[in-house]
Amino acid sequence: MTTLLSPIKPRTEDSFAISFAPLSIAEIYAKADDPADGAVVVMSGMVRNQTDGKPVVALEYQAYEPMALRVFYQIAADIRSSWSDVNRVVIYHRVGRLQVGEISVLVAVGCPHRSEAFEACRYAIDNLKHNAPIWKKEHWEDGSSTWVSIGACEQSGENC
Repeated sequence: MTTLLSPIKPRTEDSFAISFAPLSIAEIYAKADDPADGAVVVMSGMVRNQTDGKPVVALEYQAYEPMALRVFYQIAADIRSSWSDVNRVVIYHRVGRLQVGEISVLVAVGCPHRSEAFEACRYAIDNLKHNAPIWKKEHWEDGSSTWVSIGACEQSGENC
């Protein structure tokens, strides 16, 4: 007998998005903040100027948004299973072409204690990179480019 998974419903206090617009650390921090928090931990991923010593000029991100958001919801549900004190989980990822220095992903977790906030934030970004259907195209200084699944980076041991 086959059973269908019930849809995961995000909590109203959490916030998730796939966005073409630039991401704001202040906005994401505010979404994660709660009067009961003793800590808000924010992880900002950005476009760096090289990969394995090869000069990068830009990254281009694509995502299968409905599934990516479902993965974000599942990450938040998993976080609450392990760290029940977490008040808010915020996950935003950019799509489109980003230049060196631009923010590609922001993850924020707010909770009463810093150790749980750090652990939950790390769990969120690690699982996002492993499981979300998000791909990036690295544009090299020499004019060439290569598509890479973010999950493939983690599985291969590369630090993408």
